[in-house]
Amino acid sequence: MNFPYFLAKRITFMGHRTFSKLIVRVTIGALALAISAIILSVAILNGFKREIIAKQRGFFGDIVVTKNDLSASYENTPIQLSSENLKNLEALPQVVDITPFATKAGIMNVDGQVEGVLLKGVDQSYNQQYLQKNIVKGDTLNFSEEGNTQLLISEYLANRLDLDVGDKFIMYFIQDPIRRRPFTIRGIYTTHSEELDKTYVIGSLDLIRRLNNLQENEAGAYQIRIASFDLLENTTQEIDNILPIELEATNIVQQMPDIFNWLNMLDMNDNIIFVLMVIVAVINMISSLLISILERSSMIGILKALGYPNRGIRRVFLYGSMYLIGVGLLIGNLIALSLYFFQTQTHFFTLDPYTYYIHYVPMDIAWYEVLGLNVAIVIIGLLTLFIPAMLISRISPIKTIQFK
Repeated sequence: MNFPYFLAKRITFMGHRTFSKLIVRVTIGALALAISAIILSVAILNGFKREIIAKQRGFFGDIVVTKNDLSASYENTPIQLSSENLKNLEALPQVVDITPFATKAGIMNVDGQVEGVLLKGVDQSYNQQYLQKNIVKGDTLNFSEEGNTQLLISEYLANRLDLDVGDKFIMYFIQDPIRRRPFTIRGIYTTHSEELDKTYVIGSLDLIRRLNNLQENEAGAYQIRIASFDLLENTTQEIDNILPIELEATNIVQQMPDIFNWLNMLDMNDNIIFVLMVIVAVINMISSLLISILERSSMIGILKALGYPNRGIRRVFLYGSMYLIGVGLLIGNLIALSLYFFQTQTHFFTLDPYTYYIHYVPMDIAWYEVLGLNVAIVIIGLLTLFIPAMLISRISPIKTIQFK
């Protein structure tokens, strides 16, 4: 029979002491609070990363191929990938699709109101799945229809210029000579990213080709989407090695360092929360164990007088501490996972989308992350409990029995 386990069970479940009950409840509450806060903070951080990265990837792709020059213009130097280069790029295992696009600065003129925008021209090979998810009114571009006058604008621009689906207006393109083109609103989208919504409208690549006198297969750049964002750096290097010397590949992290630096700073906040919550939990576990040892010093003295070794007595109290850890983690996990599933299903907790790029608190966590966090708390807790458990070896059986 495992005597330390038997005795720990008797003490924990059948003890009638009242002095340490409050401390035990506080310890369980602290553990539940710690694991709940840690799980939810990791889930929120993962959710923010997933949503923000998905927005940038959906709009700009993962990797952009441009002319290797020093041009800082909104209109990239025209390029054309050869069939051999395209074939080699498409052969890479991570590459999902390659689509041409071009950008051109323009001025929207609506009833005397003007707004500077950047027209992003795409063709029928462009994956509009991301745009479809963000359409709030109307529909995505229809390349089967004749003409290149369809346009997608943001909800921000639609509200500022009082435009709706089906409305027509004139856009001016600054070049020599200045050109003007009529457009019809095909759809209205919102990304909740102020930079994107203020700047971009989506239209036809063929229109930009005609305005800039480009050849049929020329484009301002090529947008490449890959299967795994984790392999972004490696895939960028592989693409760069395939491209001719006059072209270069730039990934989305290099294009938008501010956003991704902000996401990296969130990792630091997550680590701080983890450390603080673990410290709170450890202090409460140590306090609970010390009080339990002092409260049962007479029992310890009797066991020592009967010849029971210090190691066995320490195991009695460590088993009791493991029970408290188990109960605290169980309650904490139930609270955290309940909030997690509630929020993912209802989006009850909301945010200012133009501050946080999303209108609700996003959450995303995998089962192995939850398991890893629980295991880490258990290991840290047990390791720290060995220190106060050493106090048992200093308890004198003669003094404790006399005190009794």
